[in-house]
Amino acid sequence: MKILYAVQATGNGHISRAHQLYPYLAEYGEVDVFLSGSNATLPVNFPVKYKSKGLSLFYSKCGGLDYSRIFKMVDIRHVLKMAKELPVENYDLILNDFEHITSRACRLKNKPSVQFSHQASFMSEKTPRPTQKKWAGEWILKKYAPATHYVGLHFEQYDDFIFHPVIKSEFVGAQPSDHGHISIYLPAYKRHCIETALLALDNIRFHWFLPEVEKAFTQGNITYMPVRQDMFNESLMYCRGLITGGGFETPAEALYLGKRLMSIPISGQYEQECNAAALAQRGVTVLRECGDDFAQRIENWLKINTPLQRLPANNIKETLDYIMHLNGAKVKPESRRQPA
Repeated sequence: MKILYAVQATGNGHISRAHQLYPYLAEYGEVDVFLSGSNATLPVNFPVKYKSKGLSLFYSKCGGLDYSRIFKMVDIRHVLKMAKELPVENYDLILNDFEHITSRACRLKNKPSVQFSHQASFMSEKTPRPTQKKWAGEWILKKYAPATHYVGLHFEQYDDFIFHPVIKSEFVGAQPSDHGHISIYLPAYKRHCIETALLALDNIRFHWFLPEVEKAFTQGNITYMPVRQDMFNESLMYCRGLITGGGFETPAEALYLGKRLMSIPISGQYEQECNAAALAQRGVTVLRECGDDFAQRIENWLKINTPLQRLPANNIKETLDYIMHLNGAKVKPESRRQPA
């Protein structure tokens, strides 16, 4: 079997999930990877056959998206050219992690595909949304990378085609503990946005992961860390809690490890607002922004003693078996086996 695995690289979560899935996919046949986007900072530890700058995200200084820069960098001619040239017709399975060019190529050439992603879970109206839906956000989630079939990943199995999160192998079966520090990963916030608030909490130790940091160093109660997978994994494993955005993979890992969690979704990023709504349902502390009272909000958060419900990990082999059956037999989602 020849498999084309299209991975969206607008964030580290997609790359992290691909690292876990690639060895399993390789057991089914020959796997070619198409990597699209340039936001991810993690190294890619699997072979990439096709690559495109695709759509990349740019952030404002303190917690928002820079839409003018995002749209300015979109090259429609490049997208159309890549879609026409991408040989999707040569593959038995097109597995798409919310990547637009591959989706467009499949539509142009009438080739079936499976969108296997967190975003696919939003094809169900049962998946949590914020109080006010946003039509533009809904349109992006459902129309940016349309496919023949959808297999979603989310914090809970809100519908019968939605599976549990893919968790890093380093965490599966691990024994986490509390060494007292708070881990922070907020890629949409520049250092000056929240540094003063963190330094004011001199009784709390922070591990703060920042893209511009190349080598770890400590200033006061903050250890500034480079965005490296091994360093982040260790920090998360032994932290007291995690402060992060409204993404999917990182909060899922924290919940799997039983860590307390604070989520601050990127302003104007509808998918993260949806994730925040789902996290709030699970008892996670959600902030709209890091405001002037950020230090006080952190102190209040650390006083909460109610444990969060831990997440189960995805059974990757069973999920991929379902996808292979779905692709080959064209079965409907409701006829699948329930994952363990």
